[in-house]
Amino acid sequence: MAYLLGVDTGGTYTDAVVLDEAADRVVASAKSLTTRPDLALGVGRAIDAAIDSAGIEPRQIAMVSLSTTLATNALVEGQGGRVALVFIGFERAELGRSGLEEGLKGDPVIHLAGGHNHTGTEKVELDLGALRVALAGLGADITGVAVAASFATRNPAHEIAARDLIREMTQLPVTCSHELSSALGGPKRALTAVLNARLIGMIDRLISACEGHLESLGIAARLMVVRGDGALVSADLAREKPIETILSGPAASIAGASWLTGETDALVSDIGGTTTDVCLLRAGRPAIDPEGARVGPFRTMVEAVAMRTWGLGGDSEVRIAEGLAGSLLLGPRRLMPISLIAQDHPALVHRALDQALAAEAPPEEATRFVLPLWSGMVPPGLDAREAAVAARLADGPLRLSDALRNRVEGPALGRLVSRGFVILAGVTPSDAAHVLGRLDSWDADAARKALTVMARRRSGRGERIAASAEALALMIVDQLTAQTVDCLLESAFAEDDHDWSEIAPERLARHPLATAGLDRHDGVIRSTLSLGVPVVGLGASAPTYYGAVGLRLGTRMVLPAHAGVANAIGAVVGQVAMHASGIVTSPGAGQFAAHLTTGPARFTDCDSAMSALEAALTEEVRARARAAGVEEIRYSVTRNVKEVDIEGQPLFIEAELRVVAQGRPRIAVG
Repeated sequence: MAYLLGVDTGGTYTDAVVLDEAADRVVASAKSLTTRPDLALGVGRAIDAAIDSAGIEPRQIAMVSLSTTLATNALVEGQGGRVALVFIGFERAELGRSGLEEGLKGDPVIHLAGGHNHTGTEKVELDLGALRVALAGLGADITGVAVAASFATRNPAHEIAARDLIREMTQLPVTCSHELSSALGGPKRALTAVLNARLIGMIDRLISACEGHLESLGIAARLMVVRGDGALVSADLAREKPIETILSGPAASIAGASWLTGETDALVSDIGGTTTDVCLLRAGRPAIDPEGARVGPFRTMVEAVAMRTWGLGGDSEVRIAEGLAGSLLLGPRRLMPISLIAQDHPALVHRALDQALAAEAPPEEATRFVLPLWSGMVPPGLDAREAAVAARLADGPLRLSDALRNRVEGPALGRLVSRGFVILAGVTPSDAAHVLGRLDSWDADAARKALTVMARRRSGRGERIAASAEALALMIVDQLTAQTVDCLLESAFAEDDHDWSEIAPERLARHPLATAGLDRHDGVIRSTLSLGVPVVGLGASAPTYYGAVGLRLGTRMVLPAHAGVANAIGAVVGQVAMHASGIVTSPGAGQFAAHLTTGPARFTDCDSAMSALEAALTEEVRARARAAGVEEIRYSVTRNVKEVDIEGQPLFIEAELRVVAQGRPRIAVG
């Protein structure tokens, strides 16, 4: 009998689930805290617990599939490795387009002469000499390099030459923009390459952690990874293109939601520790975002489900808004909950909170702690202030006030957080749930103390934020409900068939008329507003928070069994889908160019160019599907031909071809 193992690694928990392939049912599931920096610990504990609970032998596992929100979380929170961008044939002003400068976050840029024109013809010779000099000057803290050349999708020769030299000189992982997208738009391709390079180390560590534990158990089954469009890819491909795993966890959750509930038309809302991800399920399938996956402030060229992602989760930072009212805001930053850090470091946390409770006016940072995430020596490549903060944390977590000696060290701590070296701990919705008795996973006493301290803070009017820890906890849960309603309503307006184009979805969701409709206003004007589809709530904390969300939106709330491990379930019920795209252009009368990965191939007729490109793309996706274990491959080819009419005769402009290879990966039995 064959069993399938699904694993999902999120910001807080790693989930594992065992499915009986023949019976098509969940046999067992388990959760473990995600452990950073050593992801293998959390992955291993979840896998072991699920297999033990299923009562099976590890050798009975026939396929393993992995989904993750780590890449999504990293982009939302501005984390990841430090990278360099090799920018070939672009003007410096191009850095200001498509969010590229924001995505670089001050990382170095190497500007080089080179690039091609729209026909794939070399515009300027590539200056490899300048590249050698620039590479020699890169700092030791660079973890990857992104390469983007002008019109590389028409001719990738300069990107390939730069990649080969970078690998030879630095041995660093290199991402070429043409490998991630066949579309034009250099700065946007460069941004996608930068983000990919930033994520390589993180995703490689996760895959290695999973592979290592499977090997230790004697599981020889193939490891697959969920891509952002919900398809399965090989672990090797995910290592090369980790950017394609953004929205991997949410994409898996959509498949899991459909499998668990049988719902065909619904809004699926998946609340994790860091983010809330919302997607519309239509006729049992999620839509694909035609403009590329958007995560946080970044619009990438990665094909993914049409998912909207917000920095709102069970571990979101609870902040007191500026102003007289003292209202609350949640996110987008993730914190480690007080109740969780207190479980591992009780003496530090309880001592600090007891001191704060004894003070008449505890300082704002009284409920904040800093936890180092590295093991062994202090991370390399830090500036003087970063190193000073890190040195204080070398022996373990500290109160925020002890980690920082002065205000100028605050930005240094922020950089350590963004690079994933440390995490801040503070009050979160998870702590509020512990105070209200809705969760009992961690240290509820510490959560109560922290909320009591926070409740004593004063609003702009000089009044206490809340009368007690319980009152503040209810305020936090109400705020999470309100922000979740905004997320769902914004998604609903964006997906609705009515033309709302004059007003953006985010404005519509918060419009006074929308609020009046949700309030069921009944006066001279009677107003009601509700969702026309049910909401499927996923995530371990969905039952804790989502009942009130359904009531507010006037719709049916579906909270399926196993909702907390829907991502892990979705990871093993999907299919492999490999796709590749290419362009045929016409540089002149009677001339046609098929833009292949080896460069443009010239033809004298359009049909020959199209056939050559289709054959090359088919071979590319066939090889990748075979490598992913697919034996019975289904192919589909889409052609989008652009022509203009000149005096009654069609004139060819260009054609885009897309080839997709699909199938289930081979299930190993024996």
